[in-house]
Amino acid sequence: MFADLALSRRLERQEALGGMRFIDARRRIETGSGACWTEIAGATLLFDGVSSPITQTFGLGLLDEPSAGDLDRIEAFFRERGAPVFHEVSPLAGVPLADLLASRGYRPVEFTSVMYKPLAAYASTRGDSRVTVRIARPGEEDLWSQVSARGWSENPEWTDFLLALGRVIASAEGAHAFFAELDGSPMATGVLRREDGVAYFGGASTIPEARKQGAQRALLDARMKFAIEHGCDLAMMCAHCGSASQRNAEREGFRIAYTRTKWGLQ
Repeated sequence: MFADLALSRRLERQEALGGMRFIDARRRIETGSGACWTEIAGATLLFDGVSSPITQTFGLGLLDEPSAGDLDRIEAFFRERGAPVFHEVSPLAGVPLADLLASRGYRPVEFTSVMYKPLAAYASTRGDSRVTVRIARPGEEDLWSQVSARGWSENPEWTDFLLALGRVIASAEGAHAFFAELDGSPMATGVLRREDGVAYFGGASTIPEARKQGAQRALLDARMKFAIEHGCDLAMMCAHCGSASQRNAEREGFRIAYTRTKWGLQ
């Protein structure tokens, strides 16, 4: 499996579909949120609030070559809602798109390593452990979001945002929320999204007092097995370039497909 245009289309479509499911869950949970999505020129436009990191586009330039008029319509979607305009762009979309964005006043604001791993040859290397893993039961969405938020307790200013975000993530269609437990007590969280044979691994969080006990390794192994059992042939993860998350993914056999650029309109 090569890191080509076909692979990029699969991976970016997973991101787009995951965003759409998230928006749909937000609308169910918070009926007055104004969250919505649409598609223009092959790109998926997501609006989850003015300051939400979900508010952006995915897939721009991968299926269709957008024109200046297409970008006018895309930008109008966000501006009409008072939101900034951001695009997550694969380098496989090509230089002409980057040139068009630069000519309109966009600039790069973030880089992300998009990683993948074929699942056909996956074999668990996890040894015996006191850590057990299970899928969150219906009604445990709040518990999942609370444990997830505790994993980021070093940043208390994020708590309310993470609690609200976690409830939506755990409730989204196609998403499976997992707990890692030690002696029956939740210690870590992870989430798996399944779309068109691609399994997206995210939501990794471990409460501070339970770190370095193998929780995330156990969660990864359980989600890998779940993905294979449910027909997925490809695993996907994203991380900041050069981060600990990227290194951990590479240790588990993930390869970097490409570096995605987030473009913001000044």
